[in-house]
Amino acid sequence: MNVKIEKTWKEVLQTEFDSPYFKTLTDKIREEYKQKVIFPKGSLIFNAFNLCPFDAVKVVILGQDPYHELGQAHGLAFSVPEGIALPPSLLNIYKEIENDLGTAPVKNGDLSRWAKQGVLLLNSTLTVEQHRAASHQGLGWETFTDKVIQILSAKREHIVFLLWGSFAIKKSNLIDKSKHLVLSSPHPSPLSAYRGFFGNKHFSQANNYLISFNKEPIVW
Repeated sequence: MNVKIEKTWKEVLQTEFDSPYFKTLTDKIREEYKQKVIFPKGSLIFNAFNLCPFDAVKVVILGQDPYHELGQAHGLAFSVPEGIALPPSLLNIYKEIENDLGTAPVKNGDLSRWAKQGVLLLNSTLTVEQHRAASHQGLGWETFTDKVIQILSAKREHIVFLLWGSFAIKKSNLIDKSKHLVLSSPHPSPLSAYRGFFGNKHFSQANNYLISFNKEPIVW
């Protein structure tokens, strides 16, 4: 299958794109787009990959599925386009960055600036129906994104994986911890941030790890 995605990702993921499960998945998703309001728009489904080539990945932040209200989702986990109100989880991420690093991050919610520095903002499910959180879970996206994590783990070294919340933490078994740094904590949602997301110091730990392997730290 000819998927429109950044060329280095296309090379490492072509076997997935050619597999029967991916054809079944894309057939389902096409029908969903025809019949319902689905986010993000089709051209942004692989935005996280297009902004952060395979060989450029330094950090992976794993989300669950896209925001499901109008104007929010643009293919990057936890991110919203500039001008859109910051979702509660992203507000808490920014609070932890400021507490951890002592510097306030840019106050708009577009995390493209992270992606362009090597942060893969990967949702486990890449599409969602309007007003219906988690509506596309179980259609096959998880098979695909789990493979993305496994391929990064196998073919790359010294990546930082930030796993927030029980859903993301379950993905740690896909990662070779002898080659990569895995940092986990409760989710930044207001429901759980005070149980250990605040104070996790993941942003400084990630940068210190990157620096130790002569990589440029992320400007969070």
